[in-house]
Amino acid sequence: MPNSNSSFNILVTGSNGQVGSEIKELSSSYDYNFFFTDRTNIDITNKEDIKSFCQNNNINVIINCAAYTRVDKAEYDELNADLVNRKVVKKLALISKELNIKLIHISTDYVFDGKAFKPYCESFQTNPQSIYGKTKLDGEKELININPKNSIIIRTSWVYSFYGNNFVKTMIRLGHEKKELDVIFDQIGSPTYAKDLAKAILDIILQINNEKTQIFNFSNEGVLSWYDFAKEIMKMAKLDCKINPIETKDYPTPAKRPYYSLLNKSKIKFTFNIEIPYWKDGLYDCLKRLEERR
Repeated sequence: MPNSNSSFNILVTGSNGQVGSEIKELSSSYDYNFFFTDRTNIDITNKEDIKSFCQNNNINVIINCAAYTRVDKAEYDELNADLVNRKVVKKLALISKELNIKLIHISTDYVFDGKAFKPYCESFQTNPQSIYGKTKLDGEKELININPKNSIIIRTSWVYSFYGNNFVKTMIRLGHEKKELDVIFDQIGSPTYAKDLAKAILDIILQINNEKTQIFNFSNEGVLSWYDFAKEIMKMAKLDCKINPIETKDYPTPAKRPYYSLLNKSKIKFTFNIEIPYWKDGLYDCLKRLEERR
């Protein structure tokens, strides 16, 4: 638990998403005041709405978990993807600058083209290959240009959670329904257990102290393909479902996925002195929680 700081007021946007929900669950272990908002109680597309909320509640930190994450749908829905992934970020950045609020914004490995051969550092050249990736990068750029003090961007990859729809829960469902499944083996990266990301965010809040917007990478430790991930899910969940490796070309999707999404996490570990859990440990915890709920 961080130092006692109960006068610290934290606004979490998109609090019904995977990371927002995990922050909500962890919040009772932290001595902060949390305000969890979603589209029902605050219009994050309306700058004045957010600003007055921040002023009325004396907000010190905004954690922006709101995002348009339907990767394939974004290919046909650029207007809404741009609204949430760029325009909202711009508004939050302006408010943070005007009211001197810390801003933590979550971004994605999709800002890269996935053609690298070594883990992506924060400074590597971006080159998104999808509308989702492009709008997320545009959001990053808005934040960097406005540059509120004590603002950071956390890029993450392959997020899954106890909450919401995600790869792990889909595999569990299909593992119960089918005898075998085809899963892509030529896309490489590392999964991110949203609970581990949420904990890291809450642990570093007090340490954030920078004049210029900083970018950090976060995913669980380790490297694997979606095929390896699916195999381990079935093994841990004790499901008798055969996983067949297939190539990306055998499973066409509207949006192009990065072939290589491994993120170099040295910067966040060194700057904030945090340890990042191994991917299997995160998966084990998530499956245990899902099993308890069942």
